[in-house]
Amino acid sequence: MVISHGDADELATSLPVLATQVDELVVIANVPGSVGDIPDGVRVLANAEPQGFAANANRGFAETSGEFVVLSNPDAVPETSAVETLRAFVESYTRCGIAGPRMIGIDGEVVPSRRRFPTVRGTLVRRTPIRRVRPPLETQHDHYNLDEYPREPVQADWLLGGFLFLRRAAVDDLGGFDAGFRLYGEDIDLCYRAAKAGWERWYVPAAVVRHEWKRETDVRFFTRRTLWHWRGIARFVRKHPETLARL
Repeated sequence: MVISHGDADELATSLPVLATQVDELVVIANVPGSVGDIPDGVRVLANAEPQGFAANANRGFAETSGEFVVLSNPDAVPETSAVETLRAFVESYTRCGIAGPRMIGIDGEVVPSRRRFPTVRGTLVRRTPIRRVRPPLETQHDHYNLDEYPREPVQADWLLGGFLFLRRAAVDDLGGFDAGFRLYGEDIDLCYRAAKAGWERWYVPAAVVRHEWKRETDVRFFTRRTLWHWRGIARFVRKHPETLARL
């Protein structure tokens, strides 16, 4: 499943690659101009009105039938056998509900897609002007797991939603994504609820996905996306107030 919000150009690269690795492929076109030429067999579901990422993901779950579901960003390009590697791993771990690949950026850098659940202090640094004097990637190695480059699968607190391999039974058990998140935070919330329900989250570095880490909310402070990010943070805290104790 791929959710496209006007990302037709990126789909032209990613869809042909992804289509060869999955049994069925659905693209949710969130706004006009979200798709161009598509491979044979790909279904396009056009929204009458734009929906948030979480709501679109839930629609994709409802429109597919496999035991496992891949949720991929339009610009995420899995390398050969990436999906099969994730599937083989998840099939061998019955309590693995969510798995993620090793993500590589456009310049070959490792994207820190395996992260620890956020803390109050760390969030304030990342999401306020404090980050100008305390750059998160330099001062929050623990959050991003920057001192660890595992070669074998390891468990994770949460994984970036840019490319996720999901067990349908786990998604159904959790009730899907929380559609109250418009954009940002829905992947943390899903993984947090999975942890509370006993579903494991695993990082599988043998599966590699190329993905541009745009970090749009890190470039500018006051944008619409920044507001969405803060809304996501506020919703997460309201749902899980116990996390405030994690300074």
